[in-house]
Amino acid sequence: MTFALPPILPLLDALALVWFFVCWVGYTYYADRRRWGTRELASALHEYRLRWMRRLLERDNRIADVAALSSMLGSDNLFATATLFILAGLVTILGAVDQVQTVASGISFIAASSRETWEIKLLVLVGIFVYAFFKFAWSLRQFNFAQVLVASAPMPAEQDAPDRADFAPRAAMLVTRAVSSFNRGLRAYFFGLAALSWFIQPWALALASVWVVLVLYRRDCRSVTLATLADPVTEKGEHRDA
Repeated sequence: MTFALPPILPLLDALALVWFFVCWVGYTYYADRRRWGTRELASALHEYRLRWMRRLLERDNRIADVAALSSMLGSDNLFATATLFILAGLVTILGAVDQVQTVASGISFIAASSRETWEIKLLVLVGIFVYAFFKFAWSLRQFNFAQVLVASAPMPAEQDAPDRADFAPRAAMLVTRAVSSFNRGLRAYFFGLAALSWFIQPWALALASVWVVLVLYRRDCRSVTLATLADPVTEKGEHRDA
C-alpha cells in the first residue's frame, strides 16, 4: 500500500501564486533595469535631484533642503508605522482562522478553501508586508544618511573643498537610492492589495496581478506626471554625473 500526501495548495491556487510572483519580480526587474538612460519617472526625478544638489552648493542657508529631506523621511516613517499595524492585524487573523472562515463562508463569491489554504494565503500576505517594512526601514536609514551628507556639504565660499566636485552626484544618488527603497516598499503595498483578491478566487489573483503591473507601468513610463517632469535632457536619456 502506498500513501500520498495531499498537496498543500490546490493546483489553481499554486499556479495563481506563481503567476503573482512572476508579475511582481518581473516588473521589479524590468523597472530597475530600464531606469537609467530611459524616459522613466525615476530617471527624470534623479536628474532633478542632481540639479537640487548643485544649487544647494550655491546657498548659504540650507533650511529648505533639510526640510525637504525631513518631509520625505516623515512620509517613509508613516508607511513603516502603518505596515507594523497591518502585520499586527494579519497575525491576529492567523490566530482566528476558523472564525474568519465561518464569516467568509456566508459570502457567495468567495471560494471555499481548507484551513491550510487560508493559512498559506495569510502567511503570503504577512511575507509581503514584512518585505515592505524592511524596505521602508532601509529607506529611513538612507534618508538619515542623506541628511548627514547635506549637513556636511561645502559652503559657497569653499570653492577648493576636496569633496565639492563630486558632492552633487553622490548626494543625489543617495537620495535616489532611498527613494528607490521606498518605492519598492510602496510597490509591495500594490501587490499586497492584489493578493487580497486571492481570497475570492485564484483567477482573481492572476487578473489583479496583471492589473497592478499595468497600473505601475503606466504611472512610471506613460503618465502625464512623467510628461510634465520630462525635459529634453531627460528624454534623451542623458544623465550628467549619474
